[in-house]
Amino acid sequence: MTYVRNAWYVAGWEQDLAPEKPFALTILGERIVIWRSASGAVHALEDKCVHRFAPLSLGRCEGAHLRCLYHGLLFDAGGRVVDIPGQDLIPARARVRAYPVEVRHSWVWVWMGDAAAADPALIPPAVGFDDPDYILCCGFLDYQAEARLINDNLLDFSHLTYVHANSFGAGPEFAASQPRITPLARGVRVERWLENTYGASNRKSDVPIDAWSTYDFLLPGVLLMWSANYPAGTARRLNHAAPRMEEAIAGLNFTSQAVTPLTDRTARYFFSWGPHRNFGDAAMRDHMMGIAGKAFAEDKAMIEAQQRVIDTTPAQDVMPTAHDRGVTLFTRLVEKLANAETMERREAVAWRSSR
Repeated sequence: MTYVRNAWYVAGWEQDLAPEKPFALTILGERIVIWRSASGAVHALEDKCVHRFAPLSLGRCEGAHLRCLYHGLLFDAGGRVVDIPGQDLIPARARVRAYPVEVRHSWVWVWMGDAAAADPALIPPAVGFDDPDYILCCGFLDYQAEARLINDNLLDFSHLTYVHANSFGAGPEFAASQPRITPLARGVRVERWLENTYGASNRKSDVPIDAWSTYDFLLPGVLLMWSANYPAGTARRLNHAAPRMEEAIAGLNFTSQAVTPLTDRTARYFFSWGPHRNFGDAAMRDHMMGIAGKAFAEDKAMIEAQQRVIDTTPAQDVMPTAHDRGVTLFTRLVEKLANAETMERREAVAWRSSR
């Protein structure tokens, strides 16, 4: 599959990364070990000792270093071997790849491309557990399906009407109406007003409201979404422009979702959700996360079934519908940037070979 490599991929939740406990994860088919030193610094290396290829994730943390517990080679945070028991000479090639890693918004982010191009400013601006305005909870699911299919699902909410009729209680509006979609430099923005509605069946309003939602879907596959309810007529009064969050009357919440490709046919789906503390509490959060958990299971069942059909069907072109504009824009962006990365790598190889 085609994925952008010069991007920050979510490797896990910060609170799940225990100090001095190496953690193994595969991203884009590459085995990675991540660990937090006693000082709190987080590091990421290729999960393979240079000696006999034992996984470093079975190793032992020693300060900012990681020792392979097969034959004892000690690696620094940059991937260089700094100690070989019983041997003074350390070969120059005794090193593994080090990955740029950042902890931000309660997520651990790993840069999978050119380390020299790693720019923390490109980390999607999510809301983390350190944000005092939101009461969040989180989790993740592993999919037996390629990440691209999950991205497609998140870029086309018309499926809510059908896949999530029993969980979110979504009505016909999501399939019957089109959102406003705006291309971004590293993603797309999807905005939608549902006018004069009573809300979903699991959280009905007693009076008609206008429901607003907006999300940015950013590289490599991160959804950041705010939604809220407003008095009926707000959408028309604003000429369907974005409202001010502080003018919401109910339902102001935030959700973040991130899709990390593990291998060609597996992915990990991270999610968080929570209300603004002016519009909810931990009890509401837990109730809604229970409903969301059912919805995420509905998505998983559908997408994994979709993957099984794809795997047993001769290659065919997808027949797009009017709801596929966001999917198409994001797919084209991924292909454009991935092709540019491939060209840059080829030019770098050619330049090195010519010297």
